[in-house]
Amino acid sequence: MGDIISAAIQGVIQGLTEFLPVSSSGHLSVARHFMNVSEGGITLSIVLHLGTLLAVFIMFRKRIWGMIKEFFLSIRDIFTGRFKWSQMNDDRRMMVMVILATLILVPFALIKDWFTSVQEDSDIIFEGCAFIFTAIVLILSDACVKGAKTGKDIKIKDMLVVGFSQVVALFPGVSRSGSTVSAGLFCGLARDTAVAFSFILGIPAILGSAVLEAKDIIGSGVELDIVPLAVGAVVAAAVGLLAIKLVQVIIKHDKFKIFGIYTLILGIACIGVGIYENVTGNRLFFVMQ
Repeated sequence: MGDIISAAIQGVIQGLTEFLPVSSSGHLSVARHFMNVSEGGITLSIVLHLGTLLAVFIMFRKRIWGMIKEFFLSIRDIFTGRFKWSQMNDDRRMMVMVILATLILVPFALIKDWFTSVQEDSDIIFEGCAFIFTAIVLILSDACVKGAKTGKDIKIKDMLVVGFSQVVALFPGVSRSGSTVSAGLFCGLARDTAVAFSFILGIPAILGSAVLEAKDIIGSGVELDIVPLAVGAVVAAAVGLLAIKLVQVIIKHDKFKIFGIYTLILGIACIGVGIYENVTGNRLFFVMQ
Protein backbone atom coordinates (compact mmCIF):
# COMPACT_ATOMS: atom_id res chain seq x y z
CA MET A 1 0.00 0.00 0.00
CA GLY A 2 2.87 2.37 0.78
CA ASP A 3 4.27 1.92 -2.74
CA ILE A 4 0.88 2.72 -4.28
CA ILE A 5 0.46 5.85 -2.16
CA SER A 6 3.98 6.99 -2.99
CA ALA A 7 3.38 6.37 -6.71
CA ALA A 8 0.08 8.29 -6.57
CA ILE A 9 1.71 11.23 -4.79
CA GLN A 10 4.55 11.34 -7.30
CA GLY A 11 1.98 11.02 -10.12
CA VAL A 12 0.12 14.09 -8.84
CA ILE A 13 3.37 16.04 -8.51
CA GLN A 14 4.58 14.96 -11.96
CA GLY A 15 1.22 15.70 -13.64
CA LEU A 16 0.92 19.13 -12.07
CA THR A 17 4.48 20.33 -12.27
CA GLU A 18 5.35 18.94 -15.72
CA PHE A 19 2.99 21.54 -17.18
CA LEU A 20 2.51 24.17 -14.51
CA PRO A 21 5.56 26.44 -14.82
CA VAL A 22 7.01 25.43 -11.47
CA SER A 23 9.46 22.58 -12.36
CA SER A 24 8.49 18.92 -12.07
CA SER A 25 12.07 17.75 -11.42
CA GLY A 26 12.54 20.34 -8.69
CA HIS A 27 9.28 19.46 -6.96
CA LEU A 28 9.93 15.72 -7.16
CA SER A 29 13.42 16.27 -5.76
CA VAL A 30 12.07 18.35 -2.86
CA ALA A 31 9.14 15.99 -2.23
CA ARG A 32 11.45 12.96 -2.07
CA HIS A 33 13.73 14.91 0.24
CA PHE A 34 10.94 15.59 2.73
CA MET A 35 9.34 12.14 2.37
CA ASN A 36 12.76 10.56 2.85
CA VAL A 37 12.24 8.28 -0.15
CA SER A 38 14.35 7.55 -3.19
CA GLU A 39 13.20 8.21 -6.74
CA GLY A 40 10.94 5.18 -6.50
CA GLY A 41 12.87 3.45 -9.24
CA ILE A 42 13.77 4.32 -12.80
CA THR A 43 10.73 2.37 -14.01
CA LEU A 44 8.31 4.59 -12.08
CA SER A 45 10.04 7.68 -13.43
CA ILE A 46 9.55 6.41 -17.00
CA VAL A 47 5.90 5.62 -16.41
CA LEU A 48 5.23 9.05 -14.89
CA HIS A 49 6.79 10.71 -17.93
CA LEU A 50 4.68 8.60 -20.29
CA GLY A 51 1.56 9.51 -18.34
CA THR A 52 2.21 13.22 -18.85
CA LEU A 53 3.09 12.55 -22.49
CA LEU A 54 -0.36 11.04 -22.97
CA ALA A 55 -1.90 14.21 -21.54
CA VAL A 56 -0.14 16.34 -24.19
CA PHE A 57 -1.32 14.09 -27.02
CA ILE A 58 -4.92 14.25 -25.80
CA MET A 59 -4.99 18.02 -25.24
CA PHE A 60 -3.24 19.00 -28.51
CA ARG A 61 -4.39 16.08 -30.66
CA LYS A 62 -5.67 18.23 -33.56
CA ARG A 63 -2.50 20.32 -33.76
CA ILE A 64 -0.24 17.26 -33.42
CA TRP A 65 -2.14 15.36 -36.10
CA GLY A 66 -1.83 18.37 -38.40
CA MET A 67 1.92 18.52 -37.77
CA ILE A 68 2.31 14.79 -38.45
CA LYS A 69 0.52 15.17 -41.79
CA GLU A 70 2.65 18.19 -42.68
CA PHE A 71 5.80 16.22 -41.88
CA PHE A 72 5.05 13.68 -44.59
CA LEU A 73 3.72 16.31 -46.99
CA SER A 74 6.96 18.27 -46.49
CA ILE A 75 9.03 15.23 -47.45
CA ARG A 76 6.92 14.89 -50.61
CA ASP A 77 7.33 18.58 -51.44
CA ILE A 78 11.09 18.47 -50.88
CA PHE A 79 11.54 15.61 -53.36
CA THR A 80 9.19 17.19 -55.91
CA GLY A 81 10.77 20.64 -55.61
CA ARG A 82 7.63 22.29 -54.26
CA PHE A 83 8.85 22.99 -50.72
CA LYS A 84 9.05 26.73 -50.01
CA TRP A 85 10.19 28.04 -46.65
CA SER A 86 8.30 31.31 -47.05
CA GLN A 87 5.01 29.59 -47.82
CA MET A 88 4.75 27.13 -44.92
CA ASN A 89 1.38 27.02 -43.22
CA ASP A 90 0.82 27.15 -39.45
CA ASP A 91 1.20 23.41 -38.76
CA ARG A 92 4.18 22.95 -41.10
CA ARG A 93 6.19 25.82 -39.65
CA MET A 94 5.39 24.68 -36.11
CA MET A 95 6.53 21.17 -37.02
CA VAL A 96 9.82 22.41 -38.50
CA MET A 97 10.52 24.67 -35.53
CA VAL A 98 9.83 21.87 -33.04
CA ILE A 99 12.30 19.62 -34.86
CA LEU A 100 15.00 22.32 -34.96
CA ALA A 101 14.49 23.31 -31.30
CA THR A 102 14.71 19.64 -30.31
CA LEU A 103 18.02 19.26 -32.16
CA ILE A 104 19.41 22.05 -29.99
CA LEU A 105 18.59 20.03 -26.87
CA VAL A 106 19.99 16.67 -28.07
CA PRO A 107 23.71 17.19 -27.30
CA PHE A 108 22.89 18.53 -23.84
CA ALA A 109 20.44 15.70 -23.13
CA LEU A 110 23.29 13.25 -23.62
CA ILE A 111 24.97 14.73 -20.53
CA LYS A 112 21.71 15.14 -18.62
CA ASP A 113 23.18 13.34 -15.61
CA TRP A 114 25.51 16.29 -15.08
CA PHE A 115 22.53 18.64 -14.83
CA THR A 116 20.48 16.35 -12.59
CA SER A 117 23.35 15.26 -10.31
CA VAL A 118 22.34 17.95 -7.80
CA GLN A 119 19.28 15.81 -6.98
CA GLU A 120 21.47 13.04 -5.66
CA ASP A 121 22.73 14.95 -2.64
CA SER A 122 20.78 15.56 0.56
CA ASP A 123 20.78 19.33 0.06
CA ILE A 124 17.94 21.38 -1.45
CA ILE A 125 19.67 24.76 -1.56
CA PHE A 126 20.45 24.44 -5.28
CA GLU A 127 16.80 23.61 -6.01
CA GLY A 128 15.82 26.70 -4.02
CA CYS A 129 18.08 28.94 -6.14
CA ALA A 130 16.66 27.36 -9.31
CA PHE A 131 13.10 28.01 -8.12
CA ILE A 132 13.98 31.67 -7.60
CA PHE A 133 15.44 31.83 -11.13
CA THR A 134 12.18 30.37 -12.45
CA ALA A 135 10.20 32.95 -10.46
CA ILE A 136 12.14 35.85 -11.99
CA VAL A 137 11.60 34.51 -15.52
CA LEU A 138 7.85 34.02 -14.95
CA ILE A 139 7.30 37.46 -13.41
CA LEU A 140 9.19 39.17 -16.23
CA SER A 141 7.28 37.23 -18.92
CA ASP A 142 3.97 38.20 -17.37
CA ALA A 143 4.93 41.85 -17.63
CA CYS A 144 6.11 41.75 -21.26
CA VAL A 145 4.07 43.25 -24.10
CA LYS A 146 1.45 40.92 -25.56
CA GLY A 147 2.58 39.34 -28.80
CA ALA A 148 0.46 38.28 -31.75
CA LYS A 149 2.67 35.79 -33.61
CA THR A 150 0.98 32.51 -34.51
CA GLY A 151 2.64 29.27 -35.59
CA LYS A 152 3.25 30.47 -39.15
CA ASP A 153 5.05 33.57 -37.81
CA ILE A 154 7.70 31.78 -35.74
CA LYS A 155 11.18 32.79 -36.90
CA ILE A 156 14.52 31.04 -36.58
CA LYS A 157 15.60 33.46 -33.85
CA ASP A 158 12.41 32.68 -31.91
CA MET A 159 13.12 28.96 -32.22
CA LEU A 160 16.69 29.47 -30.99
CA VAL A 161 15.55 31.38 -27.90
CA VAL A 162 12.91 28.80 -27.01
CA GLY A 163 15.22 25.90 -27.88
CA PHE A 164 18.07 27.05 -25.65
CA SER A 165 15.64 27.79 -22.81
CA GLN A 166 15.09 24.02 -22.65
CA VAL A 167 18.78 23.51 -21.93
CA VAL A 168 18.65 25.69 -18.81
CA ALA A 169 15.55 23.77 -17.73
CA LEU A 170 17.58 20.56 -17.45
CA PHE A 171 18.56 21.77 -13.98
CA PRO A 172 16.06 20.59 -11.33
CA GLY A 173 14.06 23.55 -10.07
CA VAL A 174 14.13 25.38 -13.41
CA SER A 175 10.76 24.84 -15.07
CA ARG A 176 10.86 23.53 -18.63
CA SER A 177 7.35 24.70 -19.43
CA GLY A 178 7.88 27.98 -17.61
CA SER A 179 11.16 28.63 -19.42
CA THR A 180 9.89 27.74 -22.89
CA VAL A 181 6.51 29.50 -22.55
CA SER A 182 8.24 32.59 -21.17
CA ALA A 183 10.83 32.48 -23.96
CA GLY A 184 7.98 32.37 -26.47
CA LEU A 185 6.31 35.35 -24.84
CA PHE A 186 9.59 37.29 -24.85
CA CYS A 187 9.79 36.59 -28.61
CA GLY A 188 6.33 38.03 -29.21
CA LEU A 189 4.33 34.82 -29.62
CA ALA A 190 0.63 34.98 -28.86
CA ARG A 191 -0.29 33.45 -25.49
CA ASP A 192 -1.98 30.35 -26.93
CA THR A 193 0.80 29.84 -29.50
CA ALA A 194 3.50 30.07 -26.82
CA VAL A 195 1.72 27.42 -24.74
CA ALA A 196 1.12 25.09 -27.69
CA PHE A 197 4.72 25.44 -28.93
CA SER A 198 6.09 24.82 -25.44
CA PHE A 199 4.02 21.74 -24.63
CA ILE A 200 4.34 20.12 -28.07
CA LEU A 201 8.08 20.81 -27.94
CA GLY A 202 8.04 18.86 -24.69
CA ILE A 203 6.94 15.67 -26.48
CA PRO A 204 10.37 14.70 -27.87
CA ALA A 205 12.02 15.94 -24.67
CA ILE A 206 9.77 13.81 -22.45
CA LEU A 207 9.93 10.81 -24.80
CA GLY A 208 13.70 11.09 -25.13
CA SER A 209 14.09 11.21 -21.36
CA ALA A 210 11.95 8.09 -21.01
CA VAL A 211 13.98 6.25 -23.67
CA LEU A 212 17.29 7.13 -22.00
CA GLU A 213 15.97 5.93 -18.65
CA ALA A 214 14.52 2.76 -20.21
CA LYS A 215 17.96 1.93 -21.58
CA ASP A 216 19.22 1.60 -18.02
CA ILE A 217 16.70 -1.10 -17.09
CA ILE A 218 16.76 -3.20 -20.26
CA GLY A 219 18.22 -6.57 -19.42
CA SER A 220 18.60 -5.67 -15.76
CA GLY A 221 16.02 -8.24 -14.70
CA VAL A 222 14.07 -5.70 -12.65
CA GLU A 223 10.76 -7.09 -11.39
CA LEU A 224 7.86 -4.81 -12.21
CA ASP A 225 5.11 -4.10 -9.69
CA ILE A 226 2.30 -3.27 -12.11
CA VAL A 227 -0.22 -1.74 -9.69
CA PRO A 228 1.91 1.19 -8.42
CA LEU A 229 3.13 1.84 -11.98
CA ALA A 230 -0.42 1.89 -13.36
CA VAL A 231 -1.62 4.15 -10.56
CA GLY A 232 1.26 6.56 -11.14
CA ALA A 233 0.66 6.69 -14.91
CA VAL A 234 -3.09 7.24 -14.67
CA VAL A 235 -2.76 9.88 -11.98
CA ALA A 236 0.00 11.71 -13.90
CA ALA A 237 -2.08 11.71 -17.12
CA ALA A 238 -5.32 12.87 -15.45
CA VAL A 239 -3.67 15.58 -13.38
CA GLY A 240 -1.59 16.59 -16.41
CA LEU A 241 -4.73 17.28 -18.45
CA LEU A 242 -6.06 19.53 -15.71
CA ALA A 243 -2.70 21.31 -15.41
CA ILE A 244 -2.52 22.08 -19.15
CA LYS A 245 -6.03 23.52 -19.09
CA LEU A 246 -5.18 25.59 -16.03
CA VAL A 247 -2.10 27.06 -17.72
CA GLN A 248 -4.16 27.97 -20.80
CA VAL A 249 -6.72 29.81 -18.67
CA ILE A 250 -4.21 31.59 -16.44
CA ILE A 251 -1.92 32.78 -19.23
CA LYS A 252 -4.93 34.04 -21.18
CA HIS A 253 -5.72 36.35 -18.27
CA ASP A 254 -2.09 37.45 -17.80
CA LYS A 255 -1.77 35.83 -14.37
CA PHE A 256 1.51 33.97 -14.97
CA LYS A 257 3.04 35.90 -12.09
CA ILE A 258 0.96 33.74 -9.73
CA PHE A 259 3.37 30.90 -10.46
CA GLY A 260 6.27 33.32 -10.16
CA ILE A 261 5.22 34.32 -6.65
CA TYR A 262 4.73 30.67 -5.70
CA THR A 263 8.15 29.56 -6.95
CA LEU A 264 9.77 32.59 -5.30
CA ILE A 265 8.28 31.65 -1.92
CA LEU A 266 9.16 27.97 -2.45
CA GLY A 267 12.71 28.86 -3.44
CA ILE A 268 13.26 31.01 -0.36
CA ALA A 269 11.76 28.26 1.83
CA CYS A 270 14.02 25.58 0.29
CA ILE A 271 17.12 27.71 0.82
CA GLY A 272 16.08 28.38 4.41
CA VAL A 273 15.48 24.69 5.13
CA GLY A 274 18.73 23.74 3.39
CA ILE A 275 20.74 26.20 5.48
CA TYR A 276 19.04 24.99 8.68
CA GLU A 277 19.78 21.35 7.87
CA ASN A 278 23.40 22.09 7.02
CA VAL A 279 23.93 24.09 10.20
CA THR A 280 22.17 21.69 12.58
CA GLY A 281 22.91 18.42 10.76
CA ASN A 282 19.25 17.40 11.13
CA ARG A 283 16.92 16.42 8.29
CA LEU A 284 13.36 17.73 8.48
CA PHE A 285 10.00 16.08 7.85
CA PHE A 286 10.70 12.37 7.60
CA VAL A 287 7.25 11.34 6.43
CA MET A 288 8.00 7.92 4.97
CA GLN A 289 10.54 5.25 5.70
